[in-house]
Amino acid sequence: MAETGVPHPREVFQLQGQGAAEAAFEEARARGRLHHAWLLTGPEGVGKATFAYRAARRLLGAPPAPAYGELGSDPNQAISRQVAARSHPDLMVLEREGPDGKPRKVIPVEDARRLGEFFSKSPASAPHRVAIIDAADDLNVNAANAILKTLEEPPPRGVLFMVSHSPGRLLATIRSRCRRLAFHALELEEAADFVSRHADVNPEEALRLSRMAGNAPGRALQLAASKAIAVDDAARELLADLPRVDETRALALAESFRGGEGQQAFALLFDRLADRVHTMVADRAAQGIGSLDRWAQAWETLQRLPREVEALNLDRTDALFAALTELKQAAQA
Repeated sequence: MAETGVPHPREVFQLQGQGAAEAAFEEARARGRLHHAWLLTGPEGVGKATFAYRAARRLLGAPPAPAYGELGSDPNQAISRQVAARSHPDLMVLEREGPDGKPRKVIPVEDARRLGEFFSKSPASAPHRVAIIDAADDLNVNAANAILKTLEEPPPRGVLFMVSHSPGRLLATIRSRCRRLAFHALELEEAADFVSRHADVNPEEALRLSRMAGNAPGRALQLAASKAIAVDDAARELLADLPRVDETRALALAESFRGGEGQQAFALLFDRLADRVHTMVADRAAQGIGSLDRWAQAWETLQRLPREVEALNLDRTDALFAALTELKQAAQA
């Protein structure tokens, strides 16, 4: 179980709404045209990593379990249990989570170099050796170059799955050596139904979370675990009070910025403020209501500040009040 309370993709055995991607992979496998590297692209939270683990279990020899879909495997089957326990000798996973269980800013080159050694060996007990990179966007420059060396010399009986939320940021030489498999967001009602079944929320909240997540069910579950409904309500109230700034409410929100999850709480509040400002500006523009330059400037600040705070280790409370001051000025313009 991940720290957010959302199951890790290796613990998930159902995948909703991505039948076309699974069918394309199964067709290639059945025809003996299994590419050595697959680039799994699409919005964050739509099931790319879940697919990678589903495909990995099958390549490692887990028998089909139709009750869990086309690429499904039985959670109680031995290979499935090994994968869930991170103990299968023919599966390697590169991710930001370090050996101590804490997230790192990038996947370091030392981890990426281990991939070549892993694929240089024959499978220990399975038909294939499989590696998953979740996500390739997190590779630093040296790590990306190390991965490229592996892609240039395809390993026999080796398959690499690379999850990417922003494939345009990857090296063109990496993209050109992979077969791309596209994943898409679900329909709103489908995503909300998924959230209702997997999170302790009512139907209205499931719809709100799905909209916030761009109909990406995994992202919606993360938002649910992060109490995003309460944060979104707080963002709405702050904006409704403008041009008055309720300093007591703002200071209470700033308290959530402390501790180990402070950065996540800070980023989430700014995301909800930016999204609500964006919606408001779009509505006013459609109605031809007044000048929107100051609101657009405030929106850009809400987008920029979280990156600067993280990169420069700035004070989050100061950043919040700076953003609220700019929002106040926009409301008075």
